[in-house]
Amino acid sequence: MEGLTKAQRHALKRIYDRMKDWDNPPKMTYLEFRRTVVPNTLFGCIMVPFGSMWLGVESDGHTHS
Repeated sequence: MEGLTKAQRHALKRIYDRMKDWDNPPKMTYLEFRRTVVPNTLFGCIMVPFGSMWLGVESDGHTHS
């Protein structure tokens, strides 16, 4: 996904690393994981599936479920 802030990219990497710890070996590469990102233009954050929930990542990197 294009248009991610630096803070969002760092947050996505932390999320991926956490997911990778659970799935050893990981089911997808970091690039494949980045492609699961869904933009949320209404609130300016991005959404990413994580397990059985969705995580929102704000433009400043703040992550919440």
